[in-house]
Amino acid sequence: MQVSVKWLHDYIDFTETAEELADKLTMAGIPVENVIRADEGLDKVVTGRIEKIEVHPDSDHMVITSMNVGAAEPVQIVTGAQNVREGQIVPVAMIGAKLPNGQKISKGKLRGVQSNGMLCSAEELKMDVTALPKEQTEGIYILPEDTPVGIPASSVLGLDDVVLEFELTANRGDCFSVLGLVREVAILTGNEPKWPVIKVNEDDAAKASDMIRIGIQAEDLCSRFSARVLKNVKIGPSPKWMQQRLEGAGIRAINNVVDVTNFVMVELGQPMHAYDYDQIAGHSLTARRAVEGENLHTLDDSERLARGNELVIADSEKPAGLAGVMGGQESEVTDSTTAIVLEAACFNGASIRRTSRACGLHSEASGRFERGTDVTATIRAIDRAAQLLQEMGACTVTQGVVDVYPVAKEPVHVTFTAEQINSRLGTEIPAERMIEILEKLYFKVSPQEGGVYSVEVPSWRNDVTFMEDLSEEIARIHGFDNIASTTPRGNVTQGGQKPLQAFADRVKLALSHMGMCEEVSFSFTSPEIFDKMELPEDSSLRKAIPIMNPLTDEFPLVRTTLLGSVLENAVRNLSRKNEDIKIYDVAPVFYPKALPLTELPREVVKVAGFMTGRRNPVGWSNDSAPIDFYDAKGIVEDLLEMLEISRYQVEAGEYTAMHPGKTALFKKGKEVIAAVGELHPKVAENFGITKKAYVFEMDLLTLLKYTVAKSSCTSLPRYPGISRDLAMLVDENVSAAEIERTISRNGGKFFAGVTLFDVYQGKQIAAGKKSMAFSIQFQSNDKTLTDAEADEGFQGILEAVQKEFDAELRG
Repeated sequence: MQVSVKWLHDYIDFTETAEELADKLTMAGIPVENVIRADEGLDKVVTGRIEKIEVHPDSDHMVITSMNVGAAEPVQIVTGAQNVREGQIVPVAMIGAKLPNGQKISKGKLRGVQSNGMLCSAEELKMDVTALPKEQTEGIYILPEDTPVGIPASSVLGLDDVVLEFELTANRGDCFSVLGLVREVAILTGNEPKWPVIKVNEDDAAKASDMIRIGIQAEDLCSRFSARVLKNVKIGPSPKWMQQRLEGAGIRAINNVVDVTNFVMVELGQPMHAYDYDQIAGHSLTARRAVEGENLHTLDDSERLARGNELVIADSEKPAGLAGVMGGQESEVTDSTTAIVLEAACFNGASIRRTSRACGLHSEASGRFERGTDVTATIRAIDRAAQLLQEMGACTVTQGVVDVYPVAKEPVHVTFTAEQINSRLGTEIPAERMIEILEKLYFKVSPQEGGVYSVEVPSWRNDVTFMEDLSEEIARIHGFDNIASTTPRGNVTQGGQKPLQAFADRVKLALSHMGMCEEVSFSFTSPEIFDKMELPEDSSLRKAIPIMNPLTDEFPLVRTTLLGSVLENAVRNLSRKNEDIKIYDVAPVFYPKALPLTELPREVVKVAGFMTGRRNPVGWSNDSAPIDFYDAKGIVEDLLEMLEISRYQVEAGEYTAMHPGKTALFKKGKEVIAAVGELHPKVAENFGITKKAYVFEMDLLTLLKYTVAKSSCTSLPRYPGISRDLAMLVDENVSAAEIERTISRNGGKFFAGVTLFDVYQGKQIAAGKKSMAFSIQFQSNDKTLTDAEADEGFQGILEAVQKEFDAELRG
């Protein structure tokens, strides 16, 4: 939001400079971001009359002018412009001027003739050339014949103004208008505003209600809809003063009708729109929801297909405008327009915000509707627009206003006591001063019993609903710098992470120490990811929560699996030739209890990883062996060891997106604590992954449940141990984990551990069999073991494996 100081002066007198006013407004909670001077660089540019023109003796395109700039003597200036004539009044840059385009003016000679300044073009003065006639954009800018000589050119060009650029907070929608800012200036300067008198002369015999019908179908999105009809409309340029006011607000002048609607929007804060009456099918306008697939042809000449939740203003055949955002192309006011319908309405801010974002359109009108407008101001706005056009002689006004206002807004009432306000602010402001501040802000204050005051909130202050809001109004006008600073008091407690958050950091640190890189992903996904992961149609993972306003159409769902996000990021890396990948993610997934949602979903934090490429970095001392299943399995085992999770079983199994024959499940009892395996070939193909890849996934809460709460340690053994090797033939389907569990159960009291060190299948081994060799350790913390004591435990192991696995010992 920006506005010129001249526009503020139209409604209130004040002596403060622009900078002083900006400081006062900012300290009162109406922040001014910039103070922009329109006349910057024009301080030494004056008006001058061309008294005489002579031919340059040494140039066929330059002339020598004698300029009257209000000084005692004429000034000689050489120019190459072809449009200069004797008697013209033009802007003259004197010696020492630094023009807005950065050009410095100094004494000099042009082809041997002294030149003491420069005649200026519109472009050199940084004027808006798009709003000028063509003849004023080529050569020197020609001023009106009655322009006085020797005065600052900025005053003649309307550039002697200062623009305040505001960075308003979203709750102060009332300050997105000149009159809203005038109310603030009035209380801060102590001056009385001069409100515009709005009076319409209905000088046409026709009745508006006979010419136009309006209605509201979507009352939840449009609370009021008002219209006036103007006849005998004459389209032309708006007055110069109005163009300058709009330019100060950053709005380009177009024609008198469009300029008036923009002027009223900035003046009153009520957006409005003008329709060509003859282009409205059925001469009816209705605020309704768009029909899905309906064509929306807006003023920017763009075609859009409605999604079905936008609010549109429609005639009897089609949408005539995208409500609160942009008008329609077909009903646009043109040079041939002879009758118009002025429309002003109050729309639901959230609906306008969604529509504006979905369509990629943001306008001055949508910005105001998003922040909330005054529902009582619609008729005032169309009356003001009709008045201004009538004063220009651009129309006649039909009888009456057509107004649809289904549910009138009730005034908001808030109660407070002086003690409540002072207690909250830490002040001792008298109740009388509080009432004075509120009444100057146009709140109506009525005293009640017991020191209670009832306050009726103005219709334009949608942000005031509680006592706390009133305390803020009193504080900002009283002056924040007048409130004493105090040291905060209260019990100080040390912050900290929740156990799950601290555990997640521990897992991340462990995986990073193992050479893996953490990735960060969005919590969104799409049905295509489920298809690529080959999830069955009845899989619970497909029951994902849809997002009402997704950031993009590519991610309309909340994810139910972390592997999908990891695989997407892996593909993104592979497509950029990063082919050695070890990545992991620790992030939540969301499981709804039912769809559509009736309660918050269950949030589960998962750990997932992806590995492919070379095992070791490229280097002269490293080989190029690829990562295999045991690298991924080793990562999981090392993580469990670092988390001090032990006594788990590893067995073959099946898991989402993993190769069914190359997947290991880590279990505690019947509960799966981790899954690791080769990426399913079909899934790899769907994602476009052409090399062997390995993935793992774990539930963070499950890991936390089994991790050791307090670490313990034992002293190193003082006595030597005894090792025995056991080699045997077993069925090829028997897993090492099964054998290790049997060895552990039957190793006796001195059993210390078992390690698989060899697995072999080949010519010397019968079909369907494999050879496995284990190193078994025996040790005592109290003494040196004898061979007999170790043999006793070893014998128990032999008998157990022969019995359970029909193992055949190898020599």
